[in-house]
Formats: sequence, structure tokens, C-alpha cells
Amino acid sequence: MLVAYDGRGFHGWAAQPAAAGLRTVQGELERVLGHLFGTAVEVQCAGRTDAGVHATGQVAHVDVPAWPAEVTVERVDRALPDDVRVLALTPAAPGFDARFSAVWRRYVYRVCDDGRGPDPLVRHLVLPWPRALDLEAMTRAADRLVGEHDFAPFCKKRPFASTVRAIHELRWDRDDNGLAVMTVRADAFCHSMVRSLVGVLLPVGDGRRPVSWPGDVLAGGQKDSAVTTMPAYPLVLAEVGYPPDDQFAARQSQTRNVRTLGS
Repeated sequence: MLVAYDGRGFHGWAAQPAAAGLRTVQGELERVLGHLFGTAVEVQCAGRTDAGVHATGQVAHVDVPAWPAEVTVERVDRALPDDVRVLALTPAAPGFDARFSAVWRRYVYRVCDDGRGPDPLVRHLVLPWPRALDLEAMTRAADRLVGEHDFAPFCKKRPFASTVRAIHELRWDRDDNGLAVMTVRADAFCHSMVRSLVGVLLPVGDGRRPVSWPGDVLAGGQKDSAVTTMPAYPLVLAEVGYPPDDQFAARQSQTRNVRTLGS
């Protein structure tokens, strides 16, 4: 399933215990599909987005004995609430797993450095910033973060979880509306990693920190209290990449290994 959603009304992707009363994207999809199939199902995604994060290119899968012909994408979307949509439904090749078969995820984060603030119609998707940003300086600073590193200084650590990740692309550009847009593509991301990358690069763009600072934070190997984890609402999961069909199983095996640098 290719899935899009407006994250404002969701407590993230991952389903929560019923007693918590928290609305999630996974919970809504499982509720609707379970009703249409007449049995409980489990929906797995490529990347579990945090509360408030949006998606235009989330990928998910569900394992079922057979897919009823009457359960079309149109029928699924009619049953879903207005803030989540299944854009496409296709049978998966053998060995496919939305999360473990993925080779990269691409996120975008939008910032308005116009002193008047963002267009009111998109204010829920854009971070207002009070100072003008030098995107060239920010991209040069980002260059030191590209590659495979231990991103512990930019992650909310979880027990027994690796913080080694490989960033393939990290850059800032102006879009047609003059917004500063960060694009980051990596094999995977740790909890809060993208928003912390934004937080370490914005002070470079507005001149409060030197271009070398983000790289120095990474080299320090631990959290720096000067790095702000930026708000979730401008963050969008835009795309997920997968290998050729005959490599799904091999990719799963590779992804499931606990990572260390150089492994």
C-alpha cells in the first residue's frame, strides 16, 4: 500500500493500546481493513513516523491468505477518515516487507525565513524562522554528515538499538514559493534524527554557528544540549526506495542485523 496522511490528528504511526485512547495511522488502517476482511489484520510500514509527522509516500504491507476482489482502493478510501488515504494497492512479490526490504527513505522539511511568516494556508506544514537563512552554508555544513556514521548525537536512544545509519543525500534548496526545503535520504533513521538534523543546521544558516559545528557535534559522539529537536509538523515522509523484486529477501536479512560502523 502507498499511503498518505495528514499527521496533525495522529499520535504517530504505531498503534497504541486501546486503553490509551490515542489515534494512530496504523490503528485506522487496521480498523478499516479488519472490518472489510471480517478478521483482524496487522499493517506494517516502511517507517514509523512520530506524532504530527505527515506522509505523501509511506509504504505499508499486510499479510492475508487472499485479498478479496471487492476490497478495492476506492472502497478502502471511502471507509477511511479524511486525513488518511491509500493511494495504491498492489500484490507484493515474494519476500517483500515494507520495513525490512526498504533500502532508503526520503524526508523533506520546510522552513519559511520570510519575516512575514508562511502562507496561512500552509502554516501547518512550514516552520516559521525569524532570521534569513544561507542555504549554501547549510548544505556545506550538511556535507560532513553524509555517509555512514553513528548518529547518536542526533537520536533519541532506545535500549539495544543501533544508532548507525548511512545518509545518502542531505541538502537545502529554495522551492518555487521561496521556502527553504531540507531533503534528506538515508537507509534508515533513528527516533527524532531528522528533526535534530534540522536543529543543528538552522543555526548555521542564520549565522549563529560556524559551518563546522554540525560535523563537530557528530564527532563528539554524544547529545549536545545546544542542538534543538525541531517541531514535527513540517516533516513529511516523501518516498521509500526498494531493490529489485528478486533482492527483497536478501535485503531483509541485511536490515535485520544489528549495525555497527563498518559492518
